[in-house]
Amino acid sequence: MDKYIIKGGKKLYGEVEISGAKNAAVAIIPAALMVSGVCRIENLPQISDTDKLLDILALMGAKVNLVNKTTVDVDCTDVYFNDKIFELTRDIRASYYLIGSMLGRFGAARTTMPGGCNFGVRPIDQHIKGMKALGATMNIGKGLIRAEAKDGRLKGARIYLDKVSVGATVNIMIAATLAKGQTIIENAAREPHIVDLANFLNSMGADVRGAGTDVIKVRGVDSLHSGTYTLIPDQIEAGTYMAAVAGAGGEIRINNVIPKHLDCISAKLAEMGVEIEEGDDFVTVRREGALHHTNIKTLPYPGFPTDMQPQISTVLSLAEGTSVVTEGVWDNRYKYVNELRKMGAEIQVDGKIAVIEGVPNLTGAPVAACDLRAGAAMVIAGLCAEGTTVVEDVEFIERGYQDIVGKLRGLGADIIAVSEPDGPAEKLTAVSAG
Repeated sequence: MDKYIIKGGKKLYGEVEISGAKNAAVAIIPAALMVSGVCRIENLPQISDTDKLLDILALMGAKVNLVNKTTVDVDCTDVYFNDKIFELTRDIRASYYLIGSMLGRFGAARTTMPGGCNFGVRPIDQHIKGMKALGATMNIGKGLIRAEAKDGRLKGARIYLDKVSVGATVNIMIAATLAKGQTIIENAAREPHIVDLANFLNSMGADVRGAGTDVIKVRGVDSLHSGTYTLIPDQIEAGTYMAAVAGAGGEIRINNVIPKHLDCISAKLAEMGVEIEEGDDFVTVRREGALHHTNIKTLPYPGFPTDMQPQISTVLSLAEGTSVVTEGVWDNRYKYVNELRKMGAEIQVDGKIAVIEGVPNLTGAPVAACDLRAGAAMVIAGLCAEGTTVVEDVEFIERGYQDIVGKLRGLGADIIAVSEPDGPAEKLTAVSAG
């Protein structure tokens, strides 16, 4: 059992390098299943979700070769279906992208219902609607999803998503890549990792147009070929470090970013009194004075991202005045609020709305990571708090943040990861921060 121990109250200074985008990686790795030949993926984040997806491909007969820490070669030429993957697919949300890639590659798919973080119902109705429109029969029962394409190959169709869904947009794009004819996805999601997936597919021989707009057109091809692709930087990881310095104070330069992707985050932090300077591939974030209250509503891109809601709410708990946060994407993403209250935050939740009364300071306490982004929020709270904070269930955090302890230590934070073996008599053993 791993924990983070944080001694708060230290301002952050220095530079931090952002890793490849988690949300792009967990879409692109399943898409690699459809590539015949060696597919090289660069700037891959070292996180547990990508490790599990690569393990899934390996169980299906793919040759997976780690070239270095952030580059992997994947050869799916001789892949086959193996139900041993179910042990892994139950643990991660992105497992449902295998529906599209298996249908594209095999004409049939079998996987589990999505796992991962639990912060609300994860309906896959739009995924099912898309696959049915492409000609697949869908059967869901006993925690499994089974799909089969008539005549062994999907057929292009016009699909209107009833609501903007990143997951459904990704899954339909992947499935349509090897379908016969043209697929048009209307009311499509526009997130940066949707564009990254399209660029990856196109670099392997696909014909995907319109990614980044609400209408995406995919003209099916017969096969995908070998190629090399470099993932975009992680928008949410960058935003998390921006929020960390906003809360703790100090000045940091965040390297390897696309500043345009951070506009929605930068704008809100600026309203809160945080100074932000943009370069070509970096942002400098500085906060010395008091934090100001503001109102935030999460929306699909280019709106404020739901994956930044817990982090920004934590910072707002230290802002002067009253802030209102409205969660416009998920039904139940405020589980972390009870943990923040243990540290002295004053937050009231009513459905999708949180009313935050700023307090002068937070106090260190034992807290738990309820999910990936809530875990990041607990880390930020610990950095800002007076005294010592112990964050448990950090496996959630390590699903999406590469070496968060080492990166924060590089900025001057007093944080360590410790391993607590089973057994009450055993002592805590410090783990290298890397």
